[in-house]
Amino acid sequence: MDRIKTRLAIMNFLEFAVWGAYLTCMGNYLGRAGMGAEISWFYAIQGIVSIFMPTIMGIVADKYIQPQRLLGLCHLFAGVSMIALFFIGRNDVMPDKATFIAVYSLSVAFYMPTLALSNTTAFSILKSHGLDTVKDFPPIRVLGTVGFIVVMWFVNCAAIDANGFHFTLDENPGKFQYTYMQFLVSGLLSVVLFLYCMTLPQCPIEKKPSRSVAEMLGIDAFRLFKDRRMALFFIFSMLLGMSLQITNGYATPFITSFKGIPEMAGTFGANNATMLVSLSQVAEALGILLIPFFLKRYGIKIVMLIAMVAWVLRFGFFGLGDPSFPGVILFILSCLVYGVAFDFFNVSGGLYVDSECPPDMRASGQGLFMLMTNGLGATIGTLSAGAIINRYCSWTPDGYLVGDWQTCWFIFAGYALVVCVMFALVFHPESNKTAR
Repeated sequence: MDRIKTRLAIMNFLEFAVWGAYLTCMGNYLGRAGMGAEISWFYAIQGIVSIFMPTIMGIVADKYIQPQRLLGLCHLFAGVSMIALFFIGRNDVMPDKATFIAVYSLSVAFYMPTLALSNTTAFSILKSHGLDTVKDFPPIRVLGTVGFIVVMWFVNCAAIDANGFHFTLDENPGKFQYTYMQFLVSGLLSVVLFLYCMTLPQCPIEKKPSRSVAEMLGIDAFRLFKDRRMALFFIFSMLLGMSLQITNGYATPFITSFKGIPEMAGTFGANNATMLVSLSQVAEALGILLIPFFLKRYGIKIVMLIAMVAWVLRFGFFGLGDPSFPGVILFILSCLVYGVAFDFFNVSGGLYVDSECPPDMRASGQGLFMLMTNGLGATIGTLSAGAIINRYCSWTPDGYLVGDWQTCWFIFAGYALVVCVMFALVFHPESNKTAR
């Protein structure tokens, strides 16, 4: 049984390593490749495809292809597309935007469904081997966050220049976090995971009762809006979800921009933005451990309010800090509070939906929660943030996104604060099932 859990842990490690190769550092490359103004669109595409691709692949996994095999096939298509991005970037100093965005969109369209398919695969294999998903899955899932962090550190330190391939923490324009090499790393890891998935135990397709088209597409979940309490929860989930991808897209270009300031150009933070931001994922892994205590002690409303306050601090600390000492302490604090901001919202929100929805609507409710947060919320928020940043900042010929960053971060912090106050005044859960 330990062998099964180890194999699933490796699967999760690779699943999130694929994402960690580019998610937080892609903005640095895009700015240098003449696509800095489109950063928000690259992250919004993830939200757009999340609206429909996971549902489509879920239907395929339910009826036609075993989930572990479909997981592998999705990674094959996503990986080949990422490798194609590497060649497009390699052949052109400033790639054709339309071609680059189209190939990137294809890769993301096949990657995003794998987040759900990897869970489906793990649950199916654990159950078929008589293991407890509640007890045995969390340690397996944590390895995914570890994979994300390890690959972030790799692309932060790995470089290719006149001295060949080597690792460095110093200033070096050949670092993968600045170049198209990050896409090659992601693509190769996806291909490795494709091969690995073909060796996993089978997950037999279960025969399920016939469902209507609305049920298969998750449209029936919108019936939950008839309950005023659930409607408010989903609306605020979308409003808070608007904060989710802002720092993924812009934290590293922001921190790297201090290299354009002579007195800060040599600081560790300015030259290792990806590694510094990886503290957010470390905090995310630790934040999960706090959720059971806080939910039991305080209930869903307080836990969600804590998440909203954490988002205010996340943005506010970025606005006040800088890579030099002691300003870098504020950057570190921003990364640490991210664990609470992300986990107390995403994980606790999912638990609340599970506890409040009728048994026959729980799966649909989770899909609606993801649609409102990672779909609509993240897409609208990323595009709005991009418009604000493009208004106050601009790219220099050296590839630094400079300008009035402080105003941008304070606008985002102010928005999160307004959502927090509105939530405190409007949302009143009638029951406290989650806290029991």
